Amino acid sequence: MEETNCSEEMQDRFMEEKIYNVYKAEKDNLIQILNEVQEHFGYIPKHIQYRLSEFLKIPMAEIYGVITFYSRFTLEPKGKYTISVCLGTACFVKGSQKIMDRLKERLKIEAGQTTADGMFSIDETRCVGACGLAPVFTVNGEVYGKATVQKLDQVLDELIANKDRGE
Repeated sequence: MEETNCSEEMQDRFMEEKIYNVYKAEKDNLIQILNEVQEHFGYIPKHIQYRLSEFLKIPMAEIYGVITFYSRFTLEPKGKYTISVCLGTACFVKGSQKIMDRLKERLKIEAGQTTADGMFSIDETRCVGACGLAPVFTVNGEVYGKATVQKLDQVLDELIANKDRGE
């Protein structure tokens, strides 16, 4: 993720350099383009959605529908650390809800939100494909299996200490 908040001019420059010159203006390219935008900005800015609607000649509602259908895409900037807790069946049965509750208590935000300092975001997931390690949570994609509330606290304490050291 290179930038989370940027001007429309920067977004326009990205579109010109990375999208218009690489992709044909075909509806079939929407998901690939959204992936590029998500990778670059860390979310899909509204201005980019408008530009894609014009470029691909498809309604904004359709672009919004794709973005909100796929959990990979987000409409809001994420924190430096995105913590996802699996609430799929195997993880839930083994106590992942306790981990989620503790995470929300520690960070004082709900799932789908980002802390005011931009450091942490919380996501709920349904399966990360590590059922044998249930319950699991991830931090920026790194899996923590056989997780406990104590393990979560330890990981959060390390991340907060890194922040305090300026890392």
